[in-house]
Amino acid sequence: MMLRKCLTILPLLLLGVLADDKFVLELSDETFESELARHENTLVMFYAPWCGHCKRLKPEYVKAAELLLGSEPPITLANIDCTGAGKETCNKYSVSGYPTLKIFEGVEMRSDYNGPREAPGIAKYMKSQVGPASQELTNEKSYKTFLEGDDVAVVGYFEKDDSPLAAAYLTVTKKLRGKAKFAHTTTEQLLESAGHKNTIVLYRPKHLDNKFESNNVVYDGGDSISDINEFISKNYFGLVGVRTRDNKEEFKNPLVIAYYNVDYAKNAKSTNYWRNRIMKVAKGFPEYNFAISSKDDFQHELNEYGIEFVKNDKPVVLARNAKNQKFLLKEEFSVDSFDSFLKDMQSGTLEPYLKSEPIPDSNTGNVKIAVAKNFDEVVNNNDKDTLIEFYAPWCAHCKKLAPIYDQLGEKMADEDVEIVKFDATMNDVPALYNVRGFPTLYWAPKDSKDSPMEYDGKRGLEDFIEYIAKHATDQLKGYDRKGKPIKPKSDEL
Repeated sequence: MMLRKCLTILPLLLLGVLADDKFVLELSDETFESELARHENTLVMFYAPWCGHCKRLKPEYVKAAELLLGSEPPITLANIDCTGAGKETCNKYSVSGYPTLKIFEGVEMRSDYNGPREAPGIAKYMKSQVGPASQELTNEKSYKTFLEGDDVAVVGYFEKDDSPLAAAYLTVTKKLRGKAKFAHTTTEQLLESAGHKNTIVLYRPKHLDNKFESNNVVYDGGDSISDINEFISKNYFGLVGVRTRDNKEEFKNPLVIAYYNVDYAKNAKSTNYWRNRIMKVAKGFPEYNFAISSKDDFQHELNEYGIEFVKNDKPVVLARNAKNQKFLLKEEFSVDSFDSFLKDMQSGTLEPYLKSEPIPDSNTGNVKIAVAKNFDEVVNNNDKDTLIEFYAPWCAHCKKLAPIYDQLGEKMADEDVEIVKFDATMNDVPALYNVRGFPTLYWAPKDSKDSPMEYDGKRGLEDFIEYIAKHATDQLKGYDRKGKPIKPKSDEL
């Protein structure tokens, strides 16, 4: 059914202009193993030519392949068409969706690829996935070089490389490779100069130095793998993390995000000026997670709060609590206004933000109009079985469905069933409904509105009637359970 939906992504207008793909190896069933055997490390994209997500990834994939030229150890990027010359191979690796990416060492598949989908992130992730998970540091030069750069660095300092703590640490580095840079040392000179023995230290990159937290954190736990893992994950982003398109999924609710011109490459001073002010307040609210994000990279998130354009350089603050309710700092950002905003959210007195069209003045049609502000009234509290269509005004499939949906409203006018439509581009979709494309339809029985079911049947008028007749809580007046019209009984003489 997903192929019939209008995907909620921007039109792929630029896909005809792709980078030169001569750096990406094209594989087939015949060449798959022989080609992989010639390369130490290979990232393979299993794709279908018609797949929109594959087309969107392809230019980034090609750029990543070019970025990885000359890497040591060498890393190759490859493709295989699952609908053509690579069918058997795709079946062998149980590929069921596109694109699927897997990492190979020679001909052996080592792991699924779960990293970024943009060129720099792909290249960085793959470099972290090859060679030892933790670099061994044996001299002062390698030690200083390792601690340089823009990434979080973690170093294990061990007197013996076979100690329980060292073994647990090296296990964790294999699990978290790609998240941070990892190294370890047993060199006595480095242990003495660093002032650390039999412990682990997390170092934050220099450009994030600030007066509100130390630029390094020393582990004080035991040799538990889970404790070491938690230590790294807890301290990785610090008090206020730098949230990007590549790592956004790592930031969890309750989350407070400040959006502004975050740019450490071109304007680190201004970026840290605002980050420091955010940190000054954030340290007083340990129950929340905090981040800064580029307003340009996350304009779509600002749009979700009705913000089409950020007028000045000051941060715009948006938040979600543990219940995923949305909140917006309406006043202009300052240390005081930010502090007050967090206190109000903390106390529960802050009104959640709800993106919604106005409630219709009249809603007497056979197809009811739901918006975010009246969803409870129109859907949840109507005491009727309800079919809801989540649509987009620009969606061609939605427009095609519209007259059929109106006819369905007429057919159900005298039934204990409500037919409802909801513009998902202009209103916040309730949390129970997972809308990935348009149109998406859900059936919400009157006695279990907290467990709606996605409708995945055909979209003809008779198909809808048959579905509703079968699933209605009480049998329809005009149709039997198979959706056949019930003939009225003739009056007896």
